[in-house]
Order: sequence, then structure tokens, then C-alpha cells
Amino acid sequence: MTQDYDTIVRECKRSRTLFEDPEFPATSENIFYSRKPPKPFQWKRPKEIVSDPKWIVGGASRFDIKQGMLGDCWLLSAISSLACHSGLLERVIFHQQNFENDYCGVFKFNLWREGKWVEVVVDDRLPTHNGRLVFMHSQSNNEFWSSLLEKAFAKLAGSYEACKGGQTSEAMCDLTGGVTEIFDLQKPPGDLFKCMLKAHNRNSLMGCSIEVAANEIESKGPNGLVKGHAYSVTKVLKVPIRTRMGESDVELVRVRNSWGNEREWTGAWSDTSREWSAVSEDEKKKLGLVWEDDGEFWMSYKDFISNFTRLEMCNLGPDSISGNRSKSWESFQEDGEWVHGFSAGGCRNFINSFASNPQFRMTLTDPDEDEDVDNCTVVISVLQKGRRKLKEKGKGFLTIGFAIYEVEDAKNTAPLDKEFFMYHASSARSPQFINSREICARFSLAPGTYAVVPSTFDPNQTGKFLIRIFSEKAHETRQLDEETQFIDPKDGAVHRRPLTEQEKELDSRFYRMFEKLAGADKTIDAFEVAQILSKAFKEETGGQEFEIEHCRSIVALFDTSRSGTLEYKEFEELWIEIRKWMHQFKSYDKDNSGSMSLYELRSLLAKLGFKLSNGTLSLVIARFRNRKGTVSFQDVLLCIARMTSMLKNFDIKNNGYKGQGLDEFFMNFMYT
Repeated sequence: MTQDYDTIVRECKRSRTLFEDPEFPATSENIFYSRKPPKPFQWKRPKEIVSDPKWIVGGASRFDIKQGMLGDCWLLSAISSLACHSGLLERVIFHQQNFENDYCGVFKFNLWREGKWVEVVVDDRLPTHNGRLVFMHSQSNNEFWSSLLEKAFAKLAGSYEACKGGQTSEAMCDLTGGVTEIFDLQKPPGDLFKCMLKAHNRNSLMGCSIEVAANEIESKGPNGLVKGHAYSVTKVLKVPIRTRMGESDVELVRVRNSWGNEREWTGAWSDTSREWSAVSEDEKKKLGLVWEDDGEFWMSYKDFISNFTRLEMCNLGPDSISGNRSKSWESFQEDGEWVHGFSAGGCRNFINSFASNPQFRMTLTDPDEDEDVDNCTVVISVLQKGRRKLKEKGKGFLTIGFAIYEVEDAKNTAPLDKEFFMYHASSARSPQFINSREICARFSLAPGTYAVVPSTFDPNQTGKFLIRIFSEKAHETRQLDEETQFIDPKDGAVHRRPLTEQEKELDSRFYRMFEKLAGADKTIDAFEVAQILSKAFKEETGGQEFEIEHCRSIVALFDTSRSGTLEYKEFEELWIEIRKWMHQFKSYDKDNSGSMSLYELRSLLAKLGFKLSNGTLSLVIARFRNRKGTVSFQDVLLCIARMTSMLKNFDIKNNGYKGQGLDEFFMNFMYT
């Protein structure tokens, strides 16, 4: 149920009570889900902790945030970066809230959640031990905005423990709605500083860390840097210096440790180091240079990439408040889903099902400005939805990635098929498949049309995702979908292939069987058709009898006289068509199991002339799939018969054999 802040405030005032959040109650389970709390925690409101609680003291800043006993430095690092951009911060924390006027024990935040901005409401009860906050807290003991923001994240994740361990990129995304890139600083791209400078000018958030083995996490190196710990990059710029060699610019990066203490970089350009003597006093004032044990320090770009191993850069889209929309990226986003047996085709290694994955067509036209080559910079992100809440159920992130293929026919809007992927290599791809919430990568592509194919590594893994594409210049992107249509197949092998000697013998036998079953009126009904088909296709069905309801649908398709029975000519037409369908079925049923996968069903229907949109195909699959996620031979026959029957009832004169009308007709008629 959606919680509305204003409604909650009105109800609390009416009842003269303080808000207690029913969706995130003050229980031990909402602190730790896997074990009992290591200490006896008490949930207390700020007014029970200090005598004069404040929402914000002297303006919210990156120095307000200190980490508690929860391992969520990834979140603190992102909040520290956010605090450097007042416009972004104000969208998230609502400065006008307080503990005085109309105080009701309820606070709200605005967070980006898997594709949209949502209002998150929390009560102000916080976990404490011996009267002190145990998790995120402020430098000032009576300031509470950061503690309550952490609680909002815990509520969305399901518990405080669910926030333990993560990537700064994830929090950056949820605080801004941006797309976060991850750079390996041991193999940095040659233009990385230029990218960082551009990103800083766009108000992008950046974080960095030193990746190490588990036994070295949070150990201090000889240079003052802490390993396995998340830092924020709070400024990137070129600073003019004067030396004996003359004037030049030095590339500098300002970094902050979320602990906010004396654990700082001790090398070149650190606090009070001799390198600062080359910078004028005016320039130092512009930089706001402060030498304190506050966790923030400067270092050269060269030292930055030599000592840190990972950089996370959150690029802001046009829906993020950045103060200057002209500096934001052009963006596209759309929801997608991998569905077992339907659209979860796995990576390119699984060529038989890969084409069933969702596909997105991207057209790039205008090259970037101020670049050496006439290419287009594109940042592509695939983000898994709703997975952190599954942590307590033992389910982690799926292993995901994506590939990009250049498309020669820019006018074709249908999904690329198996044959295309068999004979075309990808133009680019994600660096790897990875089991994290989001995978993101930057590409420099020539103007043209491309298909982006996001996938899980293995097929048949169900999950929802959000794809986002950012570019420097405008681009046109849309999900590829088949237009529902029927094309009468002209392939003789499909339509009217020559009969084999064995089939001719079967024809003769079943003609005799028809004569035997037909009464004086020389017709047979659905029960008698079931007998014939059960005997004819005993091998394909594993000896199972044909169901009467299936046979009624098949009879209805060929019963031109509307008598409920079939004359021999009508039966002969039925037999020809079913034999054709059986031949196609067996070409897919390689293991003679009597069933086919849902991926193969789509291919079979297309070969018989039925090209279906994703929506219509999902309806067909829901109607005919079994619990094993396959379709039996009988159900394939029923599916084809019903779809063929639909065409006979469709208004071809006014609608033709394709388009939205046929789509809607299939959807309305499938279950009748």
C-alpha cells in the first residue's frame, strides 16, 4: 500500500500520536534477518536520544556523515558525493522538515527506485545501544538527516542487514536516477581524466575504492589509504601551478574518506605537502583549501589511478536536478523482462534461444563534439529490479550482460532472428557477465543503427530489468517487437511436400479406418477423430489418447458445413494439414520427447506463417504451456488449429492479415 506523507501527518495530528510505520516496524528482524542482534538494541526517537534534535545543523554537507557498525560504506560514500551538489541533495532529503513545527515522528525522502522517483516515508525510531546511535550518524550528535536517510534505504531493502555490502554505484543510482559506470583503474582508458572532468562539470557523482582480499578489508596502507573501503570523489580539475620550469597545469582529484577522520592520503598533494607551494594563494582560496583531519584530501590524477583500483561514475540524466540541464545526457529507458521459456534466452553461447531475448534498436546520427573521431559516445546500463529484497530468501543477483550488433537494414523493426546471430559478430559488448544489480559500459560507436540485446548468462532465468541508454547527442531507441501478422507460407516443404511411401501407406490405412468409423451418413465426429489421431500419432504422443476438447477444436476448423462432423473430403483436408504440422513438429522435437520448448514454438509458428508480437505470444504461451515449461504435440496441434480458426473469423477485408487489429483479435479470441 502506498504511504502518503501528508495523509499520515493529518492522521497523527487528529489522533495526537506519533507515527509508527506499519510497513517497517521497530523489530529486531528489521535490523538483522539472519541472526539475533549482537547487542541489545533499543529503538528510540531523536527526542529520546538528545534534548534538542535537529533535522539539519548549519546546512547539510559531506562532513555530516559518519559510519556506524553496519558495513554500508558504499552507501555513505554515495551520500557524501551527493552532499557536494545542493540541487541533487535537496531533491532527496526535503530541507523543510524538522522536530519542532507540526512534529509527528514522520519523515520523507525522495529516492529513485528502478526507473521512477518514489516518496519513501519512515518513522524516526532509530536503533541505539546505551543511548547512542549504532548505525550511520552525523558529526553533530543532534543532527539526524543522514541517520533517517539510511533508514529509508533499509526500509526499501527489507532490513538494515540487507544494506550490508554493496557497490557505491547502486546507491548513486538510487540517489540521483543516474547511470553508473565502473572503471578498472589498473587498466584505465587513455581519456579517463577527460571523462572524469566532463563528469564533474555535469555534476556526476563519483566514488572509488581499493579492492583487496577479504582478510585485508579496512586495513591501512603506508600511504594512509584504507583498503576495501569506499571513498567519494568530490572534485576533479586542472590547477595552474608555477615552478622553476615555468607555468603549467596539474591534474588533481579531491577524495573523501566517509569515516571523516585522520585516515587520509599522505603522499604528494596531501595536506600541507610541499607541492602546494607551487599554487598561488588566490587559487588556494578558489579551491576552498582546508587542512584538517576531516577525511578529505587531494592527490594527483596519476597517484589516484596508481593507488585506487576502482572508480564508479554516476552520469545524470535529464530527470535529475543538476542545476544545468544543458549539461545532462540524452537518455532512453524502458522496462524489460526475462521469462522462463519465452524471453530468457541466455547469452550468445546458447544460439538456439539467444534471439528470444528482448532486443532494443538504437539509431545514432550526430557525432560528439570536441572529439578526434566522428563517433557517438553511448553509455548503456542494464539494471536488475527487486533483487536486494530477495537477499533474505537466499537469492542473489542474476549474472547479466549485453551485446550490441550493427544492423544494416535500419527500416526493419522486427527482432533479429537466430540466423542473423549465427552469421554476425557483435560490434561491442559489456566487459563481462556479472552478478551485480547493474552492469554498465561506455562505447564509442560510429553513427548507424544497432540492436542491443540484454541477457542473463544462462537461459531460462526469470527476472525483471530496466535498460537505459545515455548519449551525448540525441538518439532514437525503441524495443523491437514483431508485428502480429499471418503470411501464407510458400515453401513447398512446409506447404505441400511430396508424400513418402510410409505416409502413403498411412493414408490408405486411415482412409479404411474412416470408412469403418463413419456411419450411414458417411461422417465422423470428434470422438472418432480422437480414435484416428490417437492411433496415427501414438509415437508422437507417447501412447496418450487425444483429448476430446482438442479434437472438437480441430473438427471445428475443417467442418465447413457446421454440422459438428466431418465428411471424407473435410477429413482429408484435416489429415493433410495435421500431417504437415506433425512434420514440422518432429523437425524441432530432436529428442523424440513428444514436446517442444517455448522458444521452438515461436519458430514453428513463424514457419507456418504466424508471426506474433511479444504480447500475443506471451498469451499463447500462457494458454498452452505445461508445468515443465514445454508444449506437447497435442497442444501444438490445438494451438495451430485455434489460430487458424481465428483467421477464418477475422475481418480480412477491413483489417488485412496484420496489424493491431489482428493482435487484439487474437487476444480476445484465444480463451473463447
